[in-house]
Amino acid sequence: MSRIGKKPIPVPQGVKVAVDGQIVKAEGPKGKLSQTVHDALSVSLDQNVLTVGRSSDQRQVRALHGLMRSLLANMVHGVKDGFERKLEIVGIGYRCQLQGKNLQLALGYSHPIIFPLPEGVQAEVERQVSITLKGADKALVGQTAAKLRALRKPDPYKGKGIKYADEYIRRKVGKKAGAK
Repeated sequence: MSRIGKKPIPVPQGVKVAVDGQIVKAEGPKGKLSQTVHDALSVSLDQNVLTVGRSSDQRQVRALHGLMRSLLANMVHGVKDGFERKLEIVGIGYRCQLQGKNLQLALGYSHPIIFPLPEGVQAEVERQVSITLKGADKALVGQTAAKLRALRKPDPYKGKGIKYADEYIRRKVGKKAGAK
C-alpha cells in the first residue's frame, strides 16, 4: 500500500468538497477547483475526511494512488489558503510593473515583454524587482513562475535574470586578465 496514498485528507472548516463519480470538486474562500480521478481509483468522503482507494495492485495503479492523493490534498489546501511563488529580478535596468492582468518586463532586450497572467493567478509587484504570484492551483502557479523565469534565466557569471526567491545561483569565475 502506498504510504502517501493511504493517508486521509482532512477537509478544513470553510471548504466544501463534492465527489461526483470520478470528479472531485472543491470550493473555498480562494476559489473553485476540480480534479478528474483515474478509473482504477475511487474517492470517498466520510465526515469531512477524503480517502483515496485503488482497485488493484498493478504498478501503474500504485503510482497513480499516491499521485492522486497528493493532487487532491493540494486542491483542498489551495482553495483554503492558496499557494504563492516569489520571484526576484536581478540586474541593472531590469524591472517589472503590473498593468491590469499583464506584467510588463524590461529584461535587457530591445523591447519590453508583455506577459499575460493566466486565469486564476494574481501577481503583486513590490519595488519593481520582486514578483509574488498567488493562486489556488499549485500546478498553475508553479508553471506560471517557470514561464516567467524562462524569459531571462539567471546568468552564472553575473547573476542577472529572473530567479526564484529561494534559489541560489552558482557563480562561475570569468576570464582573468593577464592569465597565460
